Amino acid sequence: MECRLSSFSLFLFPTPSNRIFLKQSRQQPRVLAFQHQHEHYPCQDHDQITKKKSIVNINKRINRNDRSLAAAFCDALDDLIDKYSSDAALHPSVDPRHVLKDNFAPVGELPPTPCPVIRGTIPSSLAGGAYIRNGPNPTHPPSGAHHLFEGDGMLHSLLLPSSEKASAAIFSSRFVETYKYLVECRAGRPIFLSVFSGLRGLTGIARVLVFLFRVLTMQVDPTQGTGLANTSLQFSNGRLHALCEYDLPYAVRLSPDDGDISTVGRTANVSTGSMTAHPKKDPVTGETFSFSYGPIQPYVTYFRYDRDGNKSGPDVPISSFKEPTFVHDFAITDRYAIFPDIQIVMKPAEIIRGRRMIGPDLEKVPRLGLLPRYARSDSDMRWFDVPGFNILHVVNAWEEEGGDVVVVVAPNVRPIENAIDRFDLLHVSVEMARIDVRRGTLSRTTLSTENLDFGVIHPDYTGKKNRYAYLGVGNPMPKISGVVKLDFELAGKGECVVAKREFGVGCFGGEPFFVPASSTGEEDDGYVVTYLHDEGKGESSFLVMDARSPELEIVAEVALPRRVPYGFHGLFVTEAELLSQR
Repeated sequence: MECRLSSFSLFLFPTPSNRIFLKQSRQQPRVLAFQHQHEHYPCQDHDQITKKKSIVNINKRINRNDRSLAAAFCDALDDLIDKYSSDAALHPSVDPRHVLKDNFAPVGELPPTPCPVIRGTIPSSLAGGAYIRNGPNPTHPPSGAHHLFEGDGMLHSLLLPSSEKASAAIFSSRFVETYKYLVECRAGRPIFLSVFSGLRGLTGIARVLVFLFRVLTMQVDPTQGTGLANTSLQFSNGRLHALCEYDLPYAVRLSPDDGDISTVGRTANVSTGSMTAHPKKDPVTGETFSFSYGPIQPYVTYFRYDRDGNKSGPDVPISSFKEPTFVHDFAITDRYAIFPDIQIVMKPAEIIRGRRMIGPDLEKVPRLGLLPRYARSDSDMRWFDVPGFNILHVVNAWEEEGGDVVVVVAPNVRPIENAIDRFDLLHVSVEMARIDVRRGTLSRTTLSTENLDFGVIHPDYTGKKNRYAYLGVGNPMPKISGVVKLDFELAGKGECVVAKREFGVGCFGGEPFFVPASSTGEEDDGYVVTYLHDEGKGESSFLVMDARSPELEIVAEVALPRRVPYGFHGLFVTEAELLSQR
């Protein structure tokens, strides 16, 4: 199974081709020193990389200073492909002049830098903790196509002051030093593949053949990882992990002393070769539930870990997925793991036809599947049709009536044919699906018709019945112009929005994250945090909002030393968790 999923992951990584290389120092801010289409791109100095403690054992032949004849041959072929690839007809979703403009443009690394609290005070429940946001940050400027999902993972962290430390917060930006990242920096050029932009038609086939030749000549070893680690973060069992669903998690460490981030290494206790970027941790049992997916049967495999991080029970292949589906997220309840089977599918043969491998199947009827949480096979899995309900992110799920009813709350992505190509044309409304397990029926209720995604809840209510959720307002997607609070108890009575904060003209944030004020307070007793960027001023800040306020009142703001590009998912790690890191 590891070979199967690793082979799939070869197709999912960027192939930008501008060969400009920048020498920089690990101990200095990564100042961006070259330009492409009016944007700047960072890359590391090869000599500096060789001096650092590597997270993988990379053979010396990969070193740029000792390039093999086979590597030079592949480089020449890549250059030839780039030369005859036309940029003129690029779709806006993969045109780097469009995708990487303004605050989507990448930045260089930044060592720990003090930054002031410019409004209010940091709440005591956040003091000494850190907010970390993951996102894609290309290290090489694309000369051809580039999709928003591509780019090496960069973590932007803010260590908040505590009563025993200096009054200033500490901001830092560091790459997740994946195998792919290190290999490409040593090679001085991007060499891994990506289905989202680089694989279509004859040029896509040519890129695949060149990469396979690199594998055969041992320039790269895909079994050591091909992932970007650019999607999300999880803290579990004393470890902080950077996640991307096409590879294994990478353990990273954030220093509670100076706020710097270092990469520890690639996780080894996942037998499937990859793992979702959205695992679920049961707040009561401490267990973690996860899955992997790919284009070869079984398309989805479910697995779990005990509270100590050890694999628990067998891997469960889910054979009732009839075709390879883009399964980005799932949910758990006390009795079930719930999987969406949506209209975005994977068809490798489409590459030959000049189309993307991942795209919509409008003839398919979406489904929700209920698998017993502790299943040892998928024999008892039940599926329920949910026409037109396409879930990319799940807000929460729980059980009612003694387990006879399962409730799922999730944004519904419409129109689904724009989910990969045109985020700006999406309208994502939030729905509640109620599955009557005993009767085999399903009903749906719209909770909000606003354009909402990236929903979060109080983490202690994961898989349990809860009342409130906080979601980003797309204006348009993927730019987030504000945050709303939903009250599920208003379901069926119209709009469930009970609080809202608009960031203002030209100001955009990211996914909100809820931090409880205490372990014993009410569900909404806490704070909503996010990064904010003012496009007019070119400045970024960190916001802390009162989750109980009708206007999500800002109670604290930290000015950041430079802009933070828009990204994906974030996490708040408490001071106690930082000190408990292994």
